[in-house]
Formats: sequence, structure tokens, C-alpha cells
Amino acid sequence: MSQITIYHNPQCGTSRNTLELIRNSGEEPTVIEYLKTPPDRATLVRLIQDMGIEVRALLRIKGTPYEALGLGNASLSDEQLVDAMMEHPILINRPIVVTPLGTRLCRPSEAVLDLLPQPQRGSFVKEDGQVVIDEHGRKV
Repeated sequence: MSQITIYHNPQCGTSRNTLELIRNSGEEPTVIEYLKTPPDRATLVRLIQDMGIEVRALLRIKGTPYEALGLGNASLSDEQLVDAMMEHPILINRPIVVTPLGTRLCRPSEAVLDLLPQPQRGSFVKEDGQVVIDEHGRKV
């Protein structure tokens, strides 16, 4: 079983790039398509704590019901924000990666490089054509 888990949305380019960077290190992570299998409340709260971020920092705005639900209201509690993410998993920003080296929201996708126990095994070019890892496996 892999020591790396990615909370993944296959429709998201950043998430796809992050997954491929993990694989480029020789790891095959546990992939959780969080829109199909959302984390339970305890897991979501633990992930937020492990990332060391505010609950609000995990909210995704674009392409979600964020505005319609009034989630920009600063008076909403963390519990209310987590409730919204539980009810509408699309509000959870992605990808979240968990490794023995830490837990992080990997935006941009290269943020995953600091979490990978193994180095990159070869070159890597993002879907948009940006070279991230050169032919020697070094970050560009």
C-alpha cells in the first residue's frame, strides 16, 4: 500500500499534473476521487489541521456554489464552512496530498515536490507545456 494519498479531481489540470509528478517519482499513490468519495468530517478537519491552514483557505470559489451559499461572509464559523464542504465537496480545493513528509494543498502542482520521499525519475512537462523537471530529474 502506498504511503502517498492524493485527494484528486480528474477534471482538474492542477490535480492531474500533481498526480503525474507523484508517479514521476516512482510512486503509485492511493487516489481518492473526493467528489465521488468525499472525506468524512473528521478526516477533512484532520487534513486542514495537518496542512496548518485556516478552514477558509481550503474553500474553492471558482465553479462552485460559494457565492450562492454566501460563504464569503466573514462571520461564518469554521464549523459552518466545514458543513458547507461536507454538503458540497466541490467546495474543497484540490489536490490535497498526504505523504510521510507532510500534508499540503498542492497549488501549484510543483508544491508536491517538497512532499515526495523519492526524487523525480525524469523530465516532466505540465499539460500547458511548462517544463517543471528537466531531463536530469532536476526542478527547473
